[in-house]
Amino acid sequence: MADKKGASGLKAVILAGGKGTRLRPFTASFPKPLVPLGDTPVVEILIRRLIDFGITDITMTLGHLAELTKAYFAHRQQLSSQLNLQFIVEETPTGTAGSISMVPGLDSTFLVMNGDLLTDLDFHALVDFHREHNAVITIATRRREVKIDLGVLEFDDQNRIFAYHEKPERTYDVSMGVYVYEPEALRYIEPGQRLDFPDLVLKLIAADKRVCAFPTNCQWLDIGRPDDYARAQELFEEDRDSFIRV
Repeated sequence: MADKKGASGLKAVILAGGKGTRLRPFTASFPKPLVPLGDTPVVEILIRRLIDFGITDITMTLGHLAELTKAYFAHRQQLSSQLNLQFIVEETPTGTAGSISMVPGLDSTFLVMNGDLLTDLDFHALVDFHREHNAVITIATRRREVKIDLGVLEFDDQNRIFAYHEKPERTYDVSMGVYVYEPEALRYIEPGQRLDFPDLVLKLIAADKRVCAFPTNCQWLDIGRPDDYARAQELFEEDRDSFIRV
C-alpha cells in the first residue's frame, strides 16, 4: 500500500462515456470501460490503482451503454464497498471537459482521467507537483514515438523534391489523459455546453492561467487504440502487480 500523502483523499472523475469507435466492432455492443485486460475490465484496474493511493471518492461519467457499466459494478460488491462510487449518465455528450460540470462537490483539488488507460502512474507525485507549481490544471505527459507508415516527401514551391523520409519516427510529448484540476478551472466550463479538454486548456492559457505539464516515464497505454490494446494485454499479463496491488 502506498504511503498516504499527495493524492490521498482527493475526489476523482473517470470519463467513461465514449463509444470506443477505434475498437469497433468489439465496442458496438460493449461499453469501452469494460473492455478487458485478461479477466479484468480496464476501468476496474484503474479504480483499484486509485484505491491504492487512497482515492475512494469516484464519479464515473457515462454515456454509451451506461446501464451495462452500472450493472457490472452493482455485482462487484467487494470492490464497490471500498468506494463512494457515483455515476452520471449524459443523454447528450458534452465533451471531455463539459461533462465535468455535471459532477457535484468539486470544491477542492480533484483528479480527472480517461477510463480507457493502463498506467502505473504515481498519483502522489503528480498531485505534489501540481501543488508545488500552483497550477490551475496539470496534465500528466509521456514521451511517445509515433511511426508514420508512409514515405514522407519534402519539396519546394517548384515541386522539386529535396528530401525523402521512409517511414519516419517522430517523438512527441503527449497527454496521458490524466489531469489534476483546481475548482477555478470550472468557471471556464459552461454547464450544458459541449467543451473538449484541449479547448478548455486553450481558454485557460488565453486567460493567463497556469497550466502545467508533469513529464513522467511511467508505463502508459491508451487501450482505445488497437495497437496499444494489444500491447496492454501483454504488459498486464507480464507485470500484473504493477497495476493492481489491492
